[in-house]
Amino acid sequence: MSKSIIVGSTLAVFGLGGMAFGAWQVQQQPEGPQFADISAVTPVTQTVETPRQVCESVPVSRQAPTRDPHSILGTAAGAVVGGLVGNQIGGGSGRKIATVAGVVGGGYAGREIQRNIESGQTVTTTEQRCQTVTDTQQQTVGYDVVWHYDGVTRTARLDQAPDGDRVLLEEGQPQWDVVVGGQQTTNT
Repeated sequence: MSKSIIVGSTLAVFGLGGMAFGAWQVQQQPEGPQFADISAVTPVTQTVETPRQVCESVPVSRQAPTRDPHSILGTAAGAVVGGLVGNQIGGGSGRKIATVAGVVGGGYAGREIQRNIESGQTVTTTEQRCQTVTDTQQQTVGYDVVWHYDGVTRTARLDQAPDGDRVLLEEGQPQWDVVVGGQQTTNT
């Protein structure tokens, strides 16, 4: 066989093989944009606790401060009244004993009466009492989005929920910020 026939046949085989491979590649490329279906969008939340202080005015009753802590006024008044009453009893030295007994008994009684009266006196004031309470709320921190394409299911976490039910794919990756079906998502 001649050398030119061998070279020509070899070039023809490679040429036909290249054309066949090119035709196969053209058939494998999809026509138009590809979309994945969004099957679920689930909010991801976290509990946020915010402490705050709550104050209220509360009436408080206390024993009034005494003007005479030793009960001198009550003792003196009781002694005078007791002495006057004791002086009315008996005569002679009996009258003196009754007067002294009246002074002592009246002084004791006057002191106790003054203490009882003062212990029942109260003063009401208003105090501010504060306590810390915690407000609890759920805050959305993102969205788990489940999407399907070509029999494969995948999940992506986004900052915002997508607005549609399909997402544009470029080289197999979802483009969350592309307008799909008249709706636009702004997640990245």
